[in-house]
Amino acid sequence: MENFSLILAIVVVTALAFDFTNGFHDTANAMATTISTGALKPKVAVAMSAVLNLVGAFLSVEVANTISKGLVDETGIRPEVIFAALVGAILWNLLTWLVGLPSSSSHALMGGLIGATIASAGTGAVHGDALVTKVLIPAIAAPIVAGVAAMLATRLSYTLGKKADGKAAAKGYRTGQIASAGLVSLAHGTNDAQKTMGIITLALVAGGAVAPDSDPPTWVILSAGLAIALGTYLGGWRIIRTMGKGLTDLQPQQGFAAQTSAATVILASSHLGFSLSTTHSVSGSVMGAGLGRKGGVVRWSTATRMFVAWGLTLPAAALVGALAESVTDLGDWGTAVVAVFLIASSAAIWKISRREVVDASNVNATEEPAGVITTAIAVVNPPPTGTLPEEQETDLTATIPGPAVEPVAPAAPPAAAV
Repeated sequence: MENFSLILAIVVVTALAFDFTNGFHDTANAMATTISTGALKPKVAVAMSAVLNLVGAFLSVEVANTISKGLVDETGIRPEVIFAALVGAILWNLLTWLVGLPSSSSHALMGGLIGATIASAGTGAVHGDALVTKVLIPAIAAPIVAGVAAMLATRLSYTLGKKADGKAAAKGYRTGQIASAGLVSLAHGTNDAQKTMGIITLALVAGGAVAPDSDPPTWVILSAGLAIALGTYLGGWRIIRTMGKGLTDLQPQQGFAAQTSAATVILASSHLGFSLSTTHSVSGSVMGAGLGRKGGVVRWSTATRMFVAWGLTLPAAALVGALAESVTDLGDWGTAVVAVFLIASSAAIWKISRREVVDASNVNATEEPAGVITTAIAVVNPPPTGTLPEEQETDLTATIPGPAVEPVAPAAPPAAAV
């Protein structure tokens, strides 16, 4: 560790800062549906998720190795390149958190790394085959697979529960939802904390602190796990609101199906070393669960904004990473300028977010009313009786427009016979 320079220390601290933003940005992946259905209180949910994220960080290093050894060429990568990549990832995380959009922290990190690497060493330093097979294909496949699985699981849940007592079944599904949410938290720690481990290990290799092709040191695993757990505990309430209430209205059966499907996809990808976006997986499963219930709908206006953010994540983070690398390439003063810009931008985003505070007290407030298409589908294909909360058990046909009907006064009783 005698080669642990000042710039390398800055990179490690910045990487842990990214891991922290990853934690509060992605808390919604594990706990949004659990909070929205009332299975757990908001603060209890994020505390549980934080602990399991920390545990999950110690379960595997396959994804970390994909980042540190597979995506870019280790040789010729300077610590300044890693720093520039992290700047792009952090700023994108903060911007999407500000507007409450569940974009991928993983893709932000990889986009920043790709952009900074190309700016420093050219396109040849990026391993295109690894980018396609372990990043882009999973990015497209994960939400589709998780969505279809959640939709089928939701329909199966309602079919099997037709004759069950409504309140007892709801209680059972809430219990199952807590367990499945814990599994998603564990999977998130296994998948996402490793990305920071990988980026720190890559920086250590670039700075000569560890040998090439090394696995993440124990202190890297521990610090990355703690950083993502702390971020998770603070809770990304804005994105939790969008994921839990903005995309669709979920009942316990749907929440259980969504969480279980997402956890299965995430854990399988972690085992295979795919740098999967947990956000894509969970968002897909939530939409699938929304469509799986009779009368269930997805708020496509919110989903469309989310899809746009997904498509912009890689190129936007890559652009910022490339620009930051161009400035850091000017010398130590250039690195200082980028660091000041990152701190000032982060502070400005935080200050803007205080204009409309979203926290545990108002996280379940509906983000936006249902649109015209959503309302029409609900009228034509209403959910079965007993699948809505008591406050929502209303006559949906009352929303159908029609001519007003004047109330008819009751007939007067007949006059008494004389």
